[in-house]
Amino acid sequence: MTEKYTLIDNPDKPQYEFHLAGENPRLEYIKAQDKIYLTHTEVPQAFSGKGVGSALIGAALEDIDRQGLTLVPLCPFVALYLKRNPEWKRLVLKGINIA
Repeated sequence: MTEKYTLIDNPDKPQYEFHLAGENPRLEYIKAQDKIYLTHTEVPQAFSGKGVGSALIGAALEDIDRQGLTLVPLCPFVALYLKRNPEWKRLVLKGINIA
């Protein structure tokens, strides 16, 4: 899917999110010092299988890279995304292996 979505960093929740047709796909995180822990990805059923989750993770990784944060992927979907997009593994905390 090549559609471009607008990433919203909502630190009050704390999560990255898209606002789509009244739905909010989200990627929850915890920030601590110079690290960001991606803990949970949730995509509403209406958008399941349409690439929205992958687009959300990709946009979040761009933001994480821009901020110079170190990534700790705790969410299995994020780990799968990293496995499929190894160019982003450079953001991952040293010592964490993405199988």
